[in-house]
Amino acid sequence: MSTETDDLRLAADFAPASRDDWRKLVDGVLKGAPFEKLTGKTYDGLRIDPIYERAKNAAGIPGRAPSAPWQIMQRVDHPDAATANAQALHDLENGATGLTLVFAGAEGAHGTGLEPTPAALARVLDGIYLDAGIGIEIQIGPQTRNMPAHFAALLQQKGISPGDVDVRFGRDPIGATAVWGSSPYPWPDIAKPFGAGVAQFAAQGFRGPLVVADGRVIHDAGGTEVQELAFVLAVAVAYLRAIDAAGVPLDAARRMIYARLSADADQFLTMAKFRALRLLWARVQESCGLTPEPMFIAAETAWRMLTQRDSDVNMLRATIATFSAALGGANSITVLPHTLALGLPDAFARRIARNTQLVLLEESNLEKVADPAAGAGGIEALTRQLAEAAWAQFQEIEKAGGAPAALEQNIIQKKVAAARAARAANIAKRRDVLTGASEFPNLNEKTPAVLDAKPVELPPYGEAKIAFDALLPIRLAAPFEALRDASDTALKTTGSRPKVFLANLGTAADFTARATFAKSFFEAGGIEAVDSHGFSDPEKLVSAFKGANASLVCLCSSDKTYASHAVAAAQALRSAGAEHIYLAGRPGDLEADLRAAGVNDFIFAGADALATLRAAHDILGTRQN
Repeated sequence: MSTETDDLRLAADFAPASRDDWRKLVDGVLKGAPFEKLTGKTYDGLRIDPIYERAKNAAGIPGRAPSAPWQIMQRVDHPDAATANAQALHDLENGATGLTLVFAGAEGAHGTGLEPTPAALARVLDGIYLDAGIGIEIQIGPQTRNMPAHFAALLQQKGISPGDVDVRFGRDPIGATAVWGSSPYPWPDIAKPFGAGVAQFAAQGFRGPLVVADGRVIHDAGGTEVQELAFVLAVAVAYLRAIDAAGVPLDAARRMIYARLSADADQFLTMAKFRALRLLWARVQESCGLTPEPMFIAAETAWRMLTQRDSDVNMLRATIATFSAALGGANSITVLPHTLALGLPDAFARRIARNTQLVLLEESNLEKVADPAAGAGGIEALTRQLAEAAWAQFQEIEKAGGAPAALEQNIIQKKVAAARAARAANIAKRRDVLTGASEFPNLNEKTPAVLDAKPVELPPYGEAKIAFDALLPIRLAAPFEALRDASDTALKTTGSRPKVFLANLGTAADFTARATFAKSFFEAGGIEAVDSHGFSDPEKLVSAFKGANASLVCLCSSDKTYASHAVAAAQALRSAGAEHIYLAGRPGDLEADLRAAGVNDFIFAGADALATLRAAHDILGTRQN
């Protein structure tokens, strides 16, 4: 038996195939349709082709050290310090290699958060060996900006050298003002003490990084990958200037800054985004006359992709996001527990968040290959496009005077708002699917348990001397969930959900496909679909309708059956008291006759489902303001 490597090639028995060979096969399937039909575009307008060839001579992008695991960060955010301490100890004993201390009022707090006092900090970290190599990330906001100083004082009390602690201070005044939509002082007045503070921490021996350029500000608000990268780069450069002005040499100042990016369920875009940031930061360093060094990049699974409904699907979203961030070279990853959108996660949700990373790291060994996407044509192309587009937007921000000035002029916010609107339109039309929320809803699902804890009360932020549009965090599923909430309220107060009767016409072969579509369509808005057998006799159809106790009706069948039965069925249902009649499918040439017979609306793939469902709740009087 030969031992030559060529004899072991998996494809050795197959004839080589070129791109042209593939195109010939595809053209045969398209049957004259344009090839462009197979291409896609991101929300930044970047082209995604259906197939790519290998990127020749591509080199890996320097990032996380080869074969080095990323830090498994576990979120610690319980407002009761003793409970938070017990959670943190349990996490570290069960696989976490770092703790993300989220204080109330931080950008990523989302209604939870630790109490921002020295006593609470000491209690949270009681029994934790801070100099034992674990990672500590401190997420703060304007009202909790003193927590890094309290952490430094705690180390001094414990007799621990700052240089022996792997800590990241998430100081981010520009990000905070972006979220709040205001600032108590102009940026030059903030930059000087900000830079001096970083210099002081560095003088105390903290290795850093000590400040963060946080892309969640853009991502949480509905922005695009390019907008997130451009913002992170602009903020990082603003901080670099401030630290340099405080007397810290650029070579050291760059190591004081790290980035945080959101990782979502778009695998390839997330991988490319993390890779692109490394290229962008290398370019900034070269512009400063420095030999590029990899930036520390922290990943956090995306807030905006979390759903309250069918929240178990969030586990799958987080798995894809973690996988993507890991292969994209993230140095640390924090997985948001799958029930966070509902409230403070319990022990089970925390365990799932932790184990999501452990399985991918210790069983799938994702860290073993450095930059595995190197050479993959599709991801290399996306990485290059993202980097080029983000650099162009970064230059726009710089031309406006930098990130703070661009925020004050609403330059960044307008771009994010346009992207958010485009994304919202696609979600409303269910082109962007949110499983469990906009598609495949379960009206009888059980709501997962969350912990009951009183949130920390914070002092006022301060007088807003400079105001601009705020980049407020959103969740993409929230509009559909509001309708589900209205349905739950109706069930609680009246004993019954709003209903729609599915008037199925003909045989099961005729109506099943569209009845299934209609059920998912209406129940995504909390309107219970009352199914029925197929009918050809209008009198029997009316009898079933009256027994359903529903004032909304949706006709469901095939185009052929509609042509012979829909008009009569609609007339009978309208005469029987149907308040509003829908038809599943496009009406085509029958529209005028159907409307004359009493059909009010048509539901089909690509229609504005959200608008239709809101109108249905308005008809029934069940929508909440």
